[in-house]
Amino acid sequence: QMDPESFVFGPYKIDPNEVFYTTGLSYAMVNLRPVLEGVFFVCNECLDTKRRKHVLVCPRRIVKRFVDLSAEETTDLWFTAQKIGNQLETHHKASSLTFTIQDGPQAGQTVPHVHIHVLPRRVDDFENNDDVYDAINLKEMELKKKLDLDKERKDRSIEEMSSEAAEYRKLFI
Repeated sequence: QMDPESFVFGPYKIDPNEVFYTTGLSYAMVNLRPVLEGVFFVCNECLDTKRRKHVLVCPRRIVKRFVDLSAEETTDLWFTAQKIGNQLETHHKASSLTFTIQDGPQAGQTVPHVHIHVLPRRVDDFENNDDVYDAINLKEMELKKKLDLDKERKDRSIEEMSSEAAEYRKLFI
């Protein structure tokens, strides 16, 4: 069951349709600018060839730095990331997962709210395996340039993100 409440990601209001999983302390949402966007493969059930693969898991409370999470929030955040990763790895027929946190501006964090990037991985999705971290940093920097609190977000449409979140939501029913 999804809570009918609103969600925030740092200073940004998140449409509840972008959220596909919640607990009392955490939530998971689709990503505005996923690192693995454009990775093509065919899903046997739906024959969709443009699947997104990169999602975010966040604490409900706005917390800028990982060290400032309570023990309960830390536990719930990582258990949620584990559950999300397990389901998405299976769903996308991936073989591995990358979990990453950019903790603070010098680490590449552009939204001042702790969040775990969860990326289902496949063989050869990056030429060099560690290039995934450069890709995350690049997307975060691009996002920082694009986000402006006075402007509408224009990257992925709400319809596109809502559709993806609805698909993922079915994995947890």
